[in-house]
Amino acid sequence: MEEPQRARSHTVTTTASSFAENFSTSSSSFAYDREFLRTLPGLLIVAEIVLGLLVWTLIAGTEYFRVPAFGWVMFVAVFYWVLTVFFLIIYITMTYTRIPQVPWTTVGLCFNCSAFVLYLSAAIVDASSVSPERDSHNFNSWAASSFFAFLVTICYAGNTYFSFIAWRSRTLQ
Repeated sequence: MEEPQRARSHTVTTTASSFAENFSTSSSSFAYDREFLRTLPGLLIVAEIVLGLLVWTLIAGTEYFRVPAFGWVMFVAVFYWVLTVFFLIIYITMTYTRIPQVPWTTVGLCFNCSAFVLYLSAAIVDASSVSPERDSHNFNSWAASSFFAFLVTICYAGNTYFSFIAWRSRTLQ
């Protein structure tokens, strides 16, 4: 005996097919925003990537596991480095224009604000953990990573400001 087939939900089929149509039409052309890297937020993102890379490579090249506080610094530095590279790709390829459902100004503000706060805490932990008596052959790398962590914090503070301005102008409209 054959069981009767259940009817598919029309809503699900329509939603899935309309999503596929919208996605295929919007992703058929590759957009590239060359001018973004010439803006101040674009330059700050590049600085965050370069300086953030210096922070975690200077620590990773040492025996940082002997000082538990450097685990926090490594987590923050690597986590936000990866996400900042991800956001740079989104901004350069203008992916944010293809996904209008995401409130990108709010996402950018939350990301930059959290990066500023956590990087500030990591920079303070990094600076307070540097001691020539603790491990003299790692001292220079740890001191340099502390310096660069504060520079990255300043960059994230700048991008937080620009994200706030963009978010505020978007919400006032």
